[in-house]
Amino acid sequence: MSKLLYVGMDVDKEKIVAAKLTSSAKVSDECVIANAPQAVEKYFAALTKEGEVMAAYEAGCFGFGLYHQLTDLGVAAVVAAPGLIPRKPSDRLKTDRRDARTLAFTLRAGQLTAVHVPTKQDESVRDYLRMCEDMRDDLRKCKQRILHLLLRRGIRYERGGPWTVKHKDWLATLDLGSELDRQTLDSYLARLQELESTCSQLAAEVESIAQGDRYREPVRTLSAFKGIKTLIALSFITEIGDFRRFSSAAQFMAFLGLVPSEHSSGPKHRQGGITKAGNSHLRRLLVEAAWHYRSYHPTSRVLVERRRGVDPRIISYVNRAGRRLNRKYLHLLLRGKRSQLAVTAVSRELAGFIWGAMVGQVA
Repeated sequence: MSKLLYVGMDVDKEKIVAAKLTSSAKVSDECVIANAPQAVEKYFAALTKEGEVMAAYEAGCFGFGLYHQLTDLGVAAVVAAPGLIPRKPSDRLKTDRRDARTLAFTLRAGQLTAVHVPTKQDESVRDYLRMCEDMRDDLRKCKQRILHLLLRRGIRYERGGPWTVKHKDWLATLDLGSELDRQTLDSYLARLQELESTCSQLAAEVESIAQGDRYREPVRTLSAFKGIKTLIALSFITEIGDFRRFSSAAQFMAFLGLVPSEHSSGPKHRQGGITKAGNSHLRRLLVEAAWHYRSYHPTSRVLVERRRGVDPRIISYVNRAGRRLNRKYLHLLLRGKRSQLAVTAVSRELAGFIWGAMVGQVA
């Protein structure tokens, strides 16, 4: 019977502190290696000669490159969720060696919770989508800077809403009474034009990615929901991977941090705001989509066009979801709840409907 080795790793930019345990050892064997592919390969090549190896490290800013390298070497790797690693409340010491040792012992005890590791393709698309959102955020900030500049000069546009063609023409010919102010505004407008062009190109590329074999059908299903277009649909698919890893809609809601927090003891039962655990990026996108359910018109031209070619069962399912979510939002408003709280409650139920659509529970 081959020997089983457990390796906990504390990873930083320069080095990896590794703690090795056998099935019965009470003390770990620790060493420091360089955080470089050659050093990692050399270390684990020696370990695999001793027996079967399992390794774990905390999820963090280094991504999943180490995970992919370890699996290519035949090592069973776990990327642990940092917030779910068991720690003693009285433990006030934290060092790289202690962290590596803790990972090794909890890995052997089976107490680590692994994060989902996306495929290399999904990871690339996910990072591309996040970059697109960063560009959109830069565009929003650029528009705010222009409006704030005008407000500081006491200038307001009163012929309609901002950022229409007429508004931009007005900005291009606006007399600010100062040559330096005009140069400032022109620089902002040049940056705005550059960002708008970039965002337009990125949006076209996102639509192209969504037509790939891996994403076409799931994107079409998710885009049938009101408030969910291609970028949000792709984000959910690449961030979640397989929706079936959640056994129920409630578990998916909890993963997104949309369930109420609770602190109950004895006869006292206290529930607070949402936990905000899990994937904050998807939670923000879901709340953004939930705002669209303040009203619901399934016959709108945009929705009808987006649902063209979608399975009729999915369309019936998302229509039931839309009507229910709209009723819930209005019901909470009539009870005196703030709109932000009502939308958060709607986003929680929307998460459940998304899970149902993606796992095929649309009956």
